[in-house]
Amino acid sequence: MKIFFTFCLLLLGYFTTNAQGISHLTAEEKAYLFHIVRKSPILENNIGRYFEYKGPVIRFPNKEINYDSLETIIINQPEVLFIRTSEIAKSPKGLLAEAANKMALWELNKVLLAKRLGEKELALYQTQYQVFEQLLIAYLPQKAFRNENGIATPHPKIDNLLNPSLSFDDKKAMIGTFNFLELDDQLSTLNAINLAVNKYVEKRTEELFRALGGEAVIFSNVLVAAGDGSNTSGLLEEREKDEKGRWNKGLPKAVGLFPYQLVIKPADKKVKAQLEPLRFTSNDFKTAGENRITNLHMDVWGYNAEKQTTVVIEKNGLTYHLFGSGETRFLSPDSAFAKGNTFQSIINDLKNNKIAKLDEMIYGKRGFDYWIEYNEKKKKELIFEIERNEKEISDMRYKPITTSKKSKVILDNKVVDKTKSGKKTRKARQELLVQQYNELDALKKKIADLKKDKAEAIDLQALYQRKLDYYSDVFGRNWASFTEKDGLYTFQDSTTFDILTQEFQFPAKEIQEDFEVRLIAIPYSSISNEADEVMLHIHLADAKPNYDARLQINLEDVFASDKWDVPGKLLQPSDSVAVRQFFEALANKKNPFSVIARGQGIGKWNGVKTVKDRQAVELTSYPGNNQEEKQKARQDSTFVRLRKSEVFINLDRKIVLEINSFTDPVASNLAVSNSTLMELMKKYNLSKNQVLSAYRTAAILKQLNDELNVLAGEYLTRPTAKIVIDRLNSEISKTKITIGTVAVKLETFFE
Repeated sequence: MKIFFTFCLLLLGYFTTNAQGISHLTAEEKAYLFHIVRKSPILENNIGRYFEYKGPVIRFPNKEINYDSLETIIINQPEVLFIRTSEIAKSPKGLLAEAANKMALWELNKVLLAKRLGEKELALYQTQYQVFEQLLIAYLPQKAFRNENGIATPHPKIDNLLNPSLSFDDKKAMIGTFNFLELDDQLSTLNAINLAVNKYVEKRTEELFRALGGEAVIFSNVLVAAGDGSNTSGLLEEREKDEKGRWNKGLPKAVGLFPYQLVIKPADKKVKAQLEPLRFTSNDFKTAGENRITNLHMDVWGYNAEKQTTVVIEKNGLTYHLFGSGETRFLSPDSAFAKGNTFQSIINDLKNNKIAKLDEMIYGKRGFDYWIEYNEKKKKELIFEIERNEKEISDMRYKPITTSKKSKVILDNKVVDKTKSGKKTRKARQELLVQQYNELDALKKKIADLKKDKAEAIDLQALYQRKLDYYSDVFGRNWASFTEKDGLYTFQDSTTFDILTQEFQFPAKEIQEDFEVRLIAIPYSSISNEADEVMLHIHLADAKPNYDARLQINLEDVFASDKWDVPGKLLQPSDSVAVRQFFEALANKKNPFSVIARGQGIGKWNGVKTVKDRQAVELTSYPGNNQEEKQKARQDSTFVRLRKSEVFINLDRKIVLEINSFTDPVASNLAVSNSTLMELMKKYNLSKNQVLSAYRTAAILKQLNDELNVLAGEYLTRPTAKIVIDRLNSEISKTKITIGTVAVKLETFFE
């Protein structure tokens, strides 16, 4: 109990102290984070611009940047690197988790390396190692401890298993020599190490994720490996050559820290019971529920260029498939995207080659059934011949001897009539009978051999069929169809996968649902038990809709009752980076640009955000028996959060400016004098709350347009500003505001 309490304090102290912000990262951590972002194309493309390096740029003779030197500069001068966490927070959550996960693996490797080197080296990482050790102690089986002076401590030999450079086979061989552990305890010990690694990396990843600005209610981070466990190099340094062929220090691969899912393989006639890693792993998760998006990010390690990495996600019997490319290290639902042997080819070989050939061998025109029937028929015919021959021999034995007057023979010097006893005929028949019985024995043996071979073939076919059924279940039988546009894959149930960010998203739903992620290590052949390793980092987090909009403005209860004048400025200095990115996108005329503006009318709270209430019922007043109570009810959060307007600017693939306004359910006293709007209200049965929300959206759009025009002149050169302002004004002038089922021109609200 004391150990557990100490563990909780260590865990709480370490992970809480460091989770307060990016400033709590050490200079070395910031330098390494900068390095991994710059060296990872997917991270650089999405969040690289938010790592602002102000120091000198050191280059190789070939003009490429020497990031090792930049790391050293940042470590010595941390102030030269500024990280914009507020902007990173709007980036895909999975990418933040990928960067944080790489950091956590890098750190754990350094901690375990220091432990192996000695107490002096470990002193720098003592706190981190204590956290890891206490996690390990919590999971180790009792037999993995030894008693020293009345205190139970992990056996010193356990430390040898913590070396990430060991392959699984090496660990299995090593732990097999630990005489104090039975096979079950060996399994429990390796599982304990795997759990400790996963828990440490998950907690550290979450801490770094939040330090980078990431937000999530649900956070799950899993490392998993699949394969036969023989070839995991575990090398924790990836090396690359410069233009002169020299090796440079690069980023860690850390594949040795990815845990296998283990089982005990029962003994057979040839091999005793032993530990075995699964070739196909499975991890269970739940969707976020509560009207939040479920964001799943997968980062594949240990690619094999000759085998197509395969990840299968299954929910409610529907499977989504992602295939890896050794060239880009990206996943895609399109199997043609990648090269190499596929799991489908393994299944096809089992079905169309192995099983089909056995089926033909057993049931085909010249298969076992044919030859068994053919030889059974021959056996019946032979038995009939034997029975007839035996009868004739028997008849000969009792047949009287006859004489022939015409044939004479000399017997004892006398001429007598020749007798016909049939001895020669009987002898010939007897010899034939012996031959027939030999043939019958041969036929019986042949039939028995055929039946034995058939039974073995049927058993082998059944074995292959079970394997085929298992492979088919693992691969999934009900594949989700999809469409693709600009690298965004949309499945039949509106689930999406973005190839540019590697984000897999289940749409927001109120209820939670179970789903499974399977990692497939492709065998060398359809009947082989050997399979190359593949490692997968899985990150799961919830997300609010539009969390990744580059510009986000939330106006809650800022308008006076039944008014639409915007109080104060919409854009703040903190929005400057997002505004510049918006202008940058607008300046490229190839980027499509559209404006969506809605007066949503009465809103409702769905647990995450305010949305349009499609079954809205207006109230005549706020609850209460007097004016004071009604005013208090009006200020209650259940009403305040409904009086909301929101602005989003999304820059993903196309530029979308979206504005929505909502009201609470209390009937509006809006005085409508615009004849066009009055006519539309009557024709389409529009409420005053709907029209009021549309007025507010129109006012926000107009003021936003004015503010952006001013900032374009400040931020951009004159030629670029003209392009941006012209595009912005042109698109906004054409905007129609949606009210119910009707769209109204923006200018109508200013007549």
